[in-house]
Amino acid sequence: MKLSRLNNDPTIHGIIVQMPLDCVNEIDAHLITDSVSPDKDVDGLNTINEGRVCVGEMTGFLPCTPNGCIELIKRTGVPIAGANAVVLGRSKIVGTPVSELLKWNHATVTLSRLNNDPTIHGIIVQMPLDCVNEIDAHLITDSVSPDKDVDGLNTINEGRVCVGEMTGFLPCTPNGCIELIKRTGVPIAGANAVVLGRSKIVGTPVSELLKWNHATVTVCHSKTTKNADILVVAIGKPEFVRGDWIKPGAVVIDCGINAVQDPTKVSGQRLVGDVCYEEARQVASYITPVPGGVGPMTVAMLMQNTVQSAENAYKKLLKMSWDLQVLPLNLQKPVPSDIEIARSQVPKDVSFLASEVGIIPEEVSLYGTKKAKISLSILDRLKNNVDGKYIVVAGITPTPLGEGKSTTLVGLAQALTAHKNKKAFACLRQPSQGPTFGIKGGAAGGGYAQVIPMEDFNLHLTGDIHAITAANNLLAAQLDARFFHEATQTDAALYERLVPKIKGERKFSKIQRRRLDRLGITKTDPDTLTSDEVAKFVRLNIDPANVVWTRVVDINDRYLRKITVGQASTEKGFMRETSFSISVASELMAILALTTSLEDMKQRIAKIVVAFDKAGNPVTADDLGMTGAMMVLLKDTLEPTLMQTLEGTPVFVHAGPFANIAHGCNSIIADNIALKLVGKEGYVVTEAGFGSDIGMEKFFNIKCRTSKKVPNAIVLVATVRALKMHGGGPPVSAGNTRKEYTEENLELLKKGLPNLIKHISNGLKYKVPVLVSINAHQYDTPAEHEMIREAARKAGALACVVSKHWSEGGAGAAALADAVIKACTEKSKFKFLYNLDLSIEDKIILIAKEMYGAGSVDFNTRGYKNLPICMAKTQLSLSGNPELKGAPTDFKLPVTDLYLSAGAGFIVAIAGDISKMPGLPTRPCVYDIDLNTETGEIEGLF
Repeated sequence: MKLSRLNNDPTIHGIIVQMPLDCVNEIDAHLITDSVSPDKDVDGLNTINEGRVCVGEMTGFLPCTPNGCIELIKRTGVPIAGANAVVLGRSKIVGTPVSELLKWNHATVTLSRLNNDPTIHGIIVQMPLDCVNEIDAHLITDSVSPDKDVDGLNTINEGRVCVGEMTGFLPCTPNGCIELIKRTGVPIAGANAVVLGRSKIVGTPVSELLKWNHATVTVCHSKTTKNADILVVAIGKPEFVRGDWIKPGAVVIDCGINAVQDPTKVSGQRLVGDVCYEEARQVASYITPVPGGVGPMTVAMLMQNTVQSAENAYKKLLKMSWDLQVLPLNLQKPVPSDIEIARSQVPKDVSFLASEVGIIPEEVSLYGTKKAKISLSILDRLKNNVDGKYIVVAGITPTPLGEGKSTTLVGLAQALTAHKNKKAFACLRQPSQGPTFGIKGGAAGGGYAQVIPMEDFNLHLTGDIHAITAANNLLAAQLDARFFHEATQTDAALYERLVPKIKGERKFSKIQRRRLDRLGITKTDPDTLTSDEVAKFVRLNIDPANVVWTRVVDINDRYLRKITVGQASTEKGFMRETSFSISVASELMAILALTTSLEDMKQRIAKIVVAFDKAGNPVTADDLGMTGAMMVLLKDTLEPTLMQTLEGTPVFVHAGPFANIAHGCNSIIADNIALKLVGKEGYVVTEAGFGSDIGMEKFFNIKCRTSKKVPNAIVLVATVRALKMHGGGPPVSAGNTRKEYTEENLELLKKGLPNLIKHISNGLKYKVPVLVSINAHQYDTPAEHEMIREAARKAGALACVVSKHWSEGGAGAAALADAVIKACTEKSKFKFLYNLDLSIEDKIILIAKEMYGAGSVDFNTRGYKNLPICMAKTQLSLSGNPELKGAPTDFKLPVTDLYLSAGAGFIVAIAGDISKMPGLPTRPCVYDIDLNTETGEIEGLF
């Protein structure tokens, strides 16, 4: 990871890796030298630079020791050309031969497409290149992926041969020559092999293969005679080698193929090799004819490489093992700020992380070097993989500062992968900028259990929330515009504009035909509609007093909670009161979190109810003609974003609905991909916002109904601080640490335990094992932890462990990881809290009584009956009153409003005073956030 930083540092111009490596654990030195950028590899040990030397392309850095040797020889005055040079030893640092350069062309575009096509397993570049303009042949062969270079001509594959690393594809003709020699029975090891010719296609690679088969190899032009036990000729001169040059009994491999004039042939020519065959066969023990010798063997090697490539591709596509390199932590005490810790760790390149966990390059869309979108095509590739274990992290009723669910989730994922050698994925929501700039700060975790880079995570990420904001507001703009146009135009004028004549012909668009179908109008010719049908088609008759769709923005802004639109004179007095919500409260965000495919998302968007007409009928996004346009804006949001933890373990970040005003879970798509990637023995840790009464209840009754995935265990996060608050402690606020929370107080803690017990009870109602994780804080005492453990066990928790991931990273969550692994061996008997066929009232009452402890519910209802309920209520209490702490019972829950999220597929019930647009506090986080204009670094995020 340090090499990655040095590679990207413009002030560093050369990097040397000290050999041999000084390390405790054995490390593949070649992986280290290959991590050095070829442009800064001044030692010349990167495979690409070595490969360039092997094929005579001296444009990169030459290896220092060998180049120094050549320079010393030159200074003696002894001519190198034509000299008999013997090299003792075959380390990868010493290499030789040469070749030539040409030019570059648009053919690389075609090669790029073939490289990324998973149905193509082998690519051959026909040599010599058949083209009008001169093209650099080596740049073309280097444009072929090393994984599909079945001809073995890519510099990386050539470089591997040069240093004896036979893990890539071997060049076909040279490898065929070696196979022919082996078939003679003449031992190569210890033989004196002479190679005539030094082309990059045959001469150079065959000499390297002979060298690594333990022959003593001489590469020459024409002056070395009668010394070779094995003679490989590839110089491109017809019958150049004569019989009296050859040592009696030698094996002769003739790679040449030349056309010579022969009037006895119909074509006027015949093919001969570089060796005078009739003379040589009198002396040699074995000799290959031309044609019919090396050629067929080349084809055989080519077929062998192609089969190997297909097998490699198949194994890669179905790869279940991970080759994950864990990033070590430099733990410090006292624990530095979150941003200091995040900045101190150098993350892996995300493309490298993707390959480590079995994601192929065609499925990765890079957003810089530290985050990437992952294509949904991966689900089709891995569809036959068995899902991994599924764990949901929830919490007790939190303080306004949160109790560390995200931190626990990240710490648990680090522990499972980095310390328990399990394949584990963390799946998190994308945070809204509202809390980031408000009071709570970011949501990347904290301490030594974070997602990095935390600035990217907490701010724009890959733009999903911005895309949702744009699509949401485009729909709002179209809604108001349609109301305005209907109010100011006749039916005929509306029809003229909605179905205009183009080149004298009217046509309905696809979305307009869908509206006609809903209206029961079967006509397809726009000119045949009656006046009544035209009126039905063009008039949505939106009731301005019954518009339910609002505009959104991803910041906290209390003054947008109630506004008036249409005040400009151009709107002709058509004004209405409306409001803004925060972007993550948009129904589009809930749809993103619950959708399973592009088609599913399209169907959900079409169903969005934006308003009701004057007859009380719903008006949808599809009625407004908006479905396709919104899909175009939202297309890329469907792909989850791959990031990493501080210890280099994988994370998916996707979707971010709030839990108090939406269903509060990350996306089904991210979970589904992760479950396939970790496989049967792996673990996916996902989250449910706030307490079990809010996020977890919706996770089970909304998300699990849609995904049809059942969790293996619940991790319930608790803190001493929160339980003391529920026991009667003073309000918790940022920077205000009261003695009740800094000193041991078992009596106060004991009074708050009913809140924990209630949340454990909530989890057990779904028949899923419940584990309690005590997120340790610096002021906690062992006695306080023991009191919580004893209460949790008595309440039915399978285990209750203290977790110190904030201060110790994954190692601090090792006990929690052990408990999770054990819990996942238990057989789940999962059940939903309610059946969908219950009435709306009964579902709300059941949630209120079973999850919150309410005695009764006051409400009025309207909407679609056979949908799950999404309760919108305060996260700060089990009740609808944020001031009521602990575990209250028999209270009356006020349901003040109901609205339909038909696209998301649930009914939202507003319990108490809930706003969909948060406001900024007196001292928001903006006071601490700044940009260092000298370094470009963001300061003050937490």
